[in-house]
Amino acid sequence: MKSIDTKYRKLNLTGRFFDGSKIYFAVAVGASLATTALNALTPQIFRFSIDSVLGGEKYIYLSGHLWVLSLLLIGVAVLSGISQYICRSNTAMAGENFAKNMRDALFVHVQKLPMQWHDQNQTGDIIQRCTSDVEVIRNFVVTQLLEVFRTVFLVVISFVMMLYMNVKLSLVVLAFVPVVVLYSAIFYRLIAKRFVDADEAEGELSTVVQENATGVRVVRAFGREKFEMDRFREKNEIFARLWIKLGTLSGLYWGVGDLITGFQVVAVIVLGTAEAVRGTISVGEFVAFASYNTTLVWPIRGLGRILSDMSKAGVSFERVDYIIRAEEEAYTDSDRRTDRKETEGTGRPHKFDICFEDVNFAYESGKEVLSDVRFSIPQGSTFGILGGTGSGKSTIVQLLTRLYELKEGQGRICIGGRDIREIPLEQLRGCVGMVLQEPFLYSRTIRENIGACAPDASMEDIRRGAKIACVDGSVMSFPDGYETLVGERGVTLSGGQRQRVAIARMLLQNAPILVFDDSLSAVDSQTDSMIRKALGDCMKDATVILISHRITTLMGADQILVLNHGRVEEMGTHHELIDRQGIYRRIYDIQMSQDDRQQMTAEAEECLGKEPGAEIHSDSRRVPGDSRNPAWQEGGAEDGGI
Repeated sequence: MKSIDTKYRKLNLTGRFFDGSKIYFAVAVGASLATTALNALTPQIFRFSIDSVLGGEKYIYLSGHLWVLSLLLIGVAVLSGISQYICRSNTAMAGENFAKNMRDALFVHVQKLPMQWHDQNQTGDIIQRCTSDVEVIRNFVVTQLLEVFRTVFLVVISFVMMLYMNVKLSLVVLAFVPVVVLYSAIFYRLIAKRFVDADEAEGELSTVVQENATGVRVVRAFGREKFEMDRFREKNEIFARLWIKLGTLSGLYWGVGDLITGFQVVAVIVLGTAEAVRGTISVGEFVAFASYNTTLVWPIRGLGRILSDMSKAGVSFERVDYIIRAEEEAYTDSDRRTDRKETEGTGRPHKFDICFEDVNFAYESGKEVLSDVRFSIPQGSTFGILGGTGSGKSTIVQLLTRLYELKEGQGRICIGGRDIREIPLEQLRGCVGMVLQEPFLYSRTIRENIGACAPDASMEDIRRGAKIACVDGSVMSFPDGYETLVGERGVTLSGGQRQRVAIARMLLQNAPILVFDDSLSAVDSQTDSMIRKALGDCMKDATVILISHRITTLMGADQILVLNHGRVEEMGTHHELIDRQGIYRRIYDIQMSQDDRQQMTAEAEECLGKEPGAEIHSDSRRVPGDSRNPAWQEGGAEDGGI
């Protein structure tokens, strides 16, 4: 039953991607059959020439004008060539259209798969499934499937001609066919499992190359070149060894196959010669019969290659189907609505206060990451999150944007009083602008990277965002300015420049909720302060979430949440947390020397217009950008460097 279901899925998958290719494939099949029929005429022309023209007196004119027969052979060859051209050109169009449809479908589907799926699958393996495996399927479905039609037709027409000329010799040839077919089937079963192993090894090798290429800076920085080379050699050795075994097996198949078909040819020649000597078959018929036999040898021999390719295609079908069958992100009913009228009241929220209610969450591994997390963030306020590695800081943001879904009984997250599971994903994620600690930049110009979220943005808008992110000065110092090409993943820029370009890109999204996931870690304290001040001036109504290990980045937040092993350890303003003598205070004491604390206190008092030493109340730190918020008023608005 499982085998039938698998075959049904493969047929469905093939039919799905054949849209726009069926007519080309049909024409290719027709042209291929026409070519085969024309080629089958050639031995009959030879038979007629030998028996009726050269060896008889019936066709006197033709025996004196052999050029007529030559023209006939040339005509057949020309028509065969035209048919072959039509076949190959339509095969190419059908194949490329089929592969294009499959690649498009795979790429679109991968974009909609949840983060859990991406966590469980290696990037190199995904790339191979969408490229190499698609090509294997394309080659079989369009080229080898066409060859199957041609082979079946050739065997039928050749056997008809052979039976017409001599039944006894035809039965001799027929006796070898089941032997070759059985032998090819055995070979198919042997090679299928080995090809699976080889294909998986190629995926692992691709992953090593991809990880090394994208992490080239880390490799260089930590001197891991030898480790990476050894790792590549190990995977490459396994990959090569598997393909050597496949090559050895294929060599054995072709060697034994040649022996079997050699016996077939010898049997026909020996028995055919004896029949011709006895006069039961004419010389012309013997020549034609031998020609048909030779013609049959290679298609039947090619059956092993077709079966081998079928095994490869079967594996590739399974690998591609694995992606196609993966469930997309669990959209709610509101996500599926396309009618504007139906989405009234279910689209983008009008308020942007955030509330986490008793949130518990664990990844697929089963280990709980968040436990009983509850807090609220008023609209327009700044909320800081502090915690150690693995404490669940980034998980909070990923849950907020539904990169990971909360299941029933795991709590509730609301924006503007609405459960985020009731908000269409496109609307939800359009409300949240994110900058990650390791921002991703495309291999394009700086202008294109900043404008990625707003394709219609003007150069003035792009520069405005860059100035707020304090990167305009750095960009303008480059010879090509905003047209400077960024290397893959932004490797030509420094860490701080990449983060600031990502901040500028996020600002053009004009989202009412801004998330900075440790995205100021690569800039110095002065630039950090300048960016926050500029953001406060232009984003006064935005709800801001700051995730950072740097106390100075979080000090100006209206509320600071301290996470410890997925639990809320402390929450309050900077001064409230300092007074509690808890985790926050211990981190503060570690990060800040006495001189630093005195200097920052003096700067804050100066901003408030107080005499040094006067008490600073926590309610003086409110909305970022508010004139009463000293932490967001530090520094100037000029661009800073690293």
